[in-house]
Order: sequence, then structure tokens, then C-alpha cells
Amino acid sequence: MPNAEKIAKVAALKERIQDAQALLLTEYRGLSVHDATELRRALSEQARFAIVKNTLMVRAAADAGIAELEPLLGGPTAVAFVQGDVVATAKKVTDAAKRFPALVIKGGYLDGKVLSAAEAQSLATLESREAMLSKVAGMMKAELTRAASMFEAIQGRFLGVLEAYKEQLPGDVTEEAAEAEPTAETAEATTDAEPAAEPTTEEEPAVEPQGEPDGEPEGEPDGEPEGEKE
Repeated sequence: MPNAEKIAKVAALKERIQDAQALLLTEYRGLSVHDATELRRALSEQARFAIVKNTLMVRAAADAGIAELEPLLGGPTAVAFVQGDVVATAKKVTDAAKRFPALVIKGGYLDGKVLSAAEAQSLATLESREAMLSKVAGMMKAELTRAASMFEAIQGRFLGVLEAYKEQLPGDVTEEAAEAEPTAETAEATTDAEPAAEPTTEEEPAVEPQGEPDGEPEGEPDGEPEGEKE
């Protein structure tokens, strides 16, 4: 029956496996303590490099749901628990393997798949996350520049068409249109003023003449003048 210490170590390894984005398994046979410390420092920004006991790692991997790692856990094993850029970590491990022949990449685990030694080493040939982001940013910038140029070209063509259309219009038509605007405004003003004259028209019957007088005008003599009498 495993003791409490081993149970705690298995739980700690299981937590590291679950927190890691990827695992890179190496065999460190013949690697000196100094070389291992130097490699651990080189990987400290992207991963945690630790020497593990195979039996404990097998149990931790099984508890984490990746029992397929067991075939890779033979011989002295050191694992890089990657928490940052997987490609950058693979490049550093590969470079370290070139400097320290005793360090051999045995395989890895990434995105739910167990990687062979060749597949794990091929990660080092990919572009790093920073390089890929730089490429994507460059492509986006190029597309934005292209879109802006197309918009400017379309705008220039549209303005050119407007200018050409304006030149083809007869000058008299433009002048007549300008003269017609005040006339239309005057007509509207006249139309609006017409209802104001209606009350005067309705009052006109009140001042109509009553007709001729019934009798003759006063002061006019009934007969002939006195000087003409015989």
C-alpha cells in the first residue's frame, strides 16, 4: 500500500500534468547536475523542468487520464511541464540536446495526443508564437492598407464622374433653375396671403347703395323762371 508521501507526490505530479499546456519527456542519462540546473534555468520562463520517478509519473498520468504516456516512461526521465510557448520550449530543449548529447527527447503530449520522439522534435522546427503573431499582424496591416487604397480609388472615380456630369449640363438649364427658385417662393407667398383678403370680400354687401330717391331734388322750381312771363 502506498504511503502518504508517495500519495502526495502522485497528487502533485497529477496537478502539474493538468496545469501544463504540453509535456516534453526526455532521458537525462549521464547529464550532470550542473547541466540539468542550467537547462532548468533556460526553460524557467516557459516550462518547469523536473526529474521524476517513473512509477509515480505512471500513476499520476493514469489519474490525469493520459495512461498512454507509460511506454515513454522508461529509464531516467525528466519532464518539461510547459506552461508557456510550446514551440519556444521545444526549441530550447532541442538546442540543449545538441549541447548535451546525454539529453535525449523521448516524446511528449500535446492537445490530447501522445507525441513520438520525432513528433516532439518537429515542434522545434515550427515558428514561435511571437513570430506567428507578428506574421498575422503584418497580414492584417497589409489588408487594411489595401482596403484603404481601394476606397480612395473608388472615391476618386466617383468624384470624377460627378465632375464630368457637371460639365455636360447646359449652362442655361442651371440659370433657369436658379431663376425659378425665387418665382416658386413668390408664388408660395402669394398663395399663403390670399386667405387674408377673404374677410373684406364678405363685408362688401353692407356698403352697397340703396337706389335712387323717390322725389325730385329740393330747391328746383316747379315752373318757368319769372323773367320770361308775358
